[in-house]
Amino acid sequence: MRVVMLASEVYPYAKTGGLADVLAALPRALAGAGVEVTVCAPGYRTALRAAGGPPPGMRLHAPVGSRMEPADVVRVPGAPVPTVLLRADRYFDRDGLYGEGGRDWPDNAERFAFFCRAALEWLRAAAEPPDVLHVHEWQSALAPAFLRGTAELYPELARVRTVLTLHNLAYQGRFPADQWHLLNLDARYFVPEFLEFHGEINYLKAGIVLADALTTVSPRYAAEIQTPAFGEGLDGVLRARRAALRGILNGIDDGVWNPATDPHLPARYDAHDLAGKARCKQALQAELGLAVRDDPPLLGVVSRLAEQKGLDLLAATLPGALEPLDAQLAVLGSGDERYEHSVRGLAARFPGRVGVRIGFDEGLAHRIEAGADVFLMPSRFEPCGLNQLYSLRYGTVPIVHATGGLDDSVAEFDPATGAGTGFKFTPYTPAAFLAALERALRTRRDSALWARLIANGMAQDFSWSRAAAAYRAVYETLVGGGAGA
Repeated sequence: MRVVMLASEVYPYAKTGGLADVLAALPRALAGAGVEVTVCAPGYRTALRAAGGPPPGMRLHAPVGSRMEPADVVRVPGAPVPTVLLRADRYFDRDGLYGEGGRDWPDNAERFAFFCRAALEWLRAAAEPPDVLHVHEWQSALAPAFLRGTAELYPELARVRTVLTLHNLAYQGRFPADQWHLLNLDARYFVPEFLEFHGEINYLKAGIVLADALTTVSPRYAAEIQTPAFGEGLDGVLRARRAALRGILNGIDDGVWNPATDPHLPARYDAHDLAGKARCKQALQAELGLAVRDDPPLLGVVSRLAEQKGLDLLAATLPGALEPLDAQLAVLGSGDERYEHSVRGLAARFPGRVGVRIGFDEGLAHRIEAGADVFLMPSRFEPCGLNQLYSLRYGTVPIVHATGGLDDSVAEFDPATGAGTGFKFTPYTPAAFLAALERALRTRRDSALWARLIANGMAQDFSWSRAAAAYRAVYETLVGGGAGA
């Protein structure tokens, strides 16, 4: 089984979010399951630098509008799985991946149309094409459309089956209709049945309609996106393709996220000996200027500071709850200015009780996961989520909104039976969130129940090997049975 993964970012070569982490871990897990995987990404300036400046290889040319644009195929030396960067300095020799200073690059429609075309040119020149082309998000979603809509250009790839993974439907790659000429697709594809979306071109829709199979990053999210509330305008398209859609919960890299070996922690621990976790809490309190005490519950937040992540709920509830609950709060993140201002205000209002760091710090993210007693993830929607998985692994109890992957991965704790791994709330209201927080802190006052809850969470298996087996099954169905529904 030969698979090529096409994505706009992959750690450590290019990263803006969780997509890069998935593309770092999933291909390795698939290789461990016997799948021959190659990853292909744009040759951004940062990617080439992170790869050590490898020399260019084969030169190819790809159609963009009426032009043929050049790219060099750069093979990354020493990558965990074979990795190819498509270098085209006209499009990718820039500081930002998608934009700069909070604004998208104005030529993103052209940049990622070119990336998809260049990837197909590279594949058709290969000695043996892959069995499956697995593309991720809108930046790669045109590749299945190009294979179907301009099949005459790629006779060598006629047997290749395609999979599109939807990581977050909120990001679709929508561009003005006057960019259509860049795609070299017949005008019959600019209709609502294919790429047209409210008068615009929708790159993600192209893949949804024309890929052989669709996956998304949790079973619950696969169901949610077929509804108007979560479908971002594409719910009808997704319902029409529901037979081809499958939700597969993401995994975590348990080599990186392991409290027994984590180099970012001041003390290490495992499910059999939690003494190190107590020391992590004390060290985190000291690092963030909190009162170093064992008794107050320490709440952790590591998040993009945005409405999607439930920051409006936290802003509405925590100012009135921290003192009555005798709780502390540790926050790491950046994002919307109003939420950055809100959490800074909390720190000023509650010195010694609230510690805030604006920005991203990989080491501190690990230390909050280890040092917190409770982790807060009140997201409005969450396709999968990773921090709740990290929390369970680190013996930190998650409180989550019952949506998407959060609902799939956290089971409500039942004090009567001792079953469950965290606390969930619905509906999405301050009262429901506060009720879940109070249930968690009430449980914490019973040391035996709390120990049982922590043990339940640390016993969960969210390794990528589980997800890799599910993806392999999707590939085998396609290769064995032809195109999907």
